[in-house]
Amino acid sequence: MTLLNPTRPTPLEAPVDRSVLRCLWHHRAGRAGALLGLALLAFATIGLAWTPHPPDLPDYANALKPPSLTHPFGTDATGRDIFSRIMDGAHRSIGAALAVLGAIFGIGLVVGTLAGLAGGLLDAVLMRLADIAMNLPGLVLAFAVLGLLGPGFVNLLIALIAADWAWYARLARSMALDARGRPHVIAARLAGIPRRRIVMGHVLPGVAAQVGIVASLALGSTIGAISGFSFLGLGVQPPHAEWGALLAESRLYVPIAPWLLLGPATLIFLSVLAANLVGNALRDLAAPEAR
Repeated sequence: MTLLNPTRPTPLEAPVDRSVLRCLWHHRAGRAGALLGLALLAFATIGLAWTPHPPDLPDYANALKPPSLTHPFGTDATGRDIFSRIMDGAHRSIGAALAVLGAIFGIGLVVGTLAGLAGGLLDAVLMRLADIAMNLPGLVLAFAVLGLLGPGFVNLLIALIAADWAWYARLARSMALDARGRPHVIAARLAGIPRRRIVMGHVLPGVAAQVGIVASLALGSTIGAISGFSFLGLGVQPPHAEWGALLAESRLYVPIAPWLLLGPATLIFLSVLAANLVGNALRDLAAPEAR
C-alpha cells in the first residue's frame, strides 16, 4: 500500500491464467500463507457470532488479571477479557483491510480500464485526477480526509481508499493499453466481435487478475495502516475493539501488565505474515521465469 510503501506498483510482465491459482497450493510459502489466512478468517468469523466473554462489558472485580485458563490473554483495566476483545475486533482489522482493498481494486480497475480503452478526453480527465491524487503523499491525504470527516471507523476506510485508488487506476490503465494491442484482441476485433464482448471476455479478466495480484501484495500493509490509525485514536472508537486500538489501550499498563500487548500484537503480526506470504507467492507464480 502506498501509505506505507511509496513505491509505485509495477505491472506484471505476463498475463495470469488459472494455472497460477492452481500452483499456489504447491508453492510452499503460498500454501503456508493460505492456511494461516484461512485460520485467521475463521477466527474472525467465529468472533462475529460468539466470544467466551462479553467483549465490551466491564468487570472491575477482575481488572488487570494475568493470563489464565479463564482469560488466556488476561483482562484489561476494566476487567474485560482480552481474548474476547481480540475475537470481536478481528473482523474490524481483517475484514476492514479486505474491504479497503476491494474498494481500491474496484475503483482502480473501472477507472483505469475505462480510461485506457476509451482514450481521448475521458482518458485525459480521469488520469489528471489520478495524477493529482498520486502527487499528494498518502499519509497526508489520509489525515486530510480524516480531518474533514472526523475520527471514526468508516471515515478511516474512506480515507485509506482516497489515498490509494489512483495507483491502481494508473496500473489498470497501462495493462488495458497493453491488452488492447495483443494479437487475440486484434483478431477478435477483425472478426467483428462486439466491443463490449471483447472488453468483458478478452481485456477485463486479464487486467483484473494482474491488478488483483498487485493488490494482494498490499494486504499486509493495509492491515498495518488500519491498526496504526486506530492506535492513534482515528479509527475504531471506544468501547468497540480493534487490534490497533487494543494496543493503544494497553500501552499505559505495560509496566504492570505487559501481557496486554501480547494478544493484539501477535494477531497483527500473523495477519501481515499471512498476507505477505500469499501475495509474494502469487507474484512469484505470475512472473514469467517462475513458469
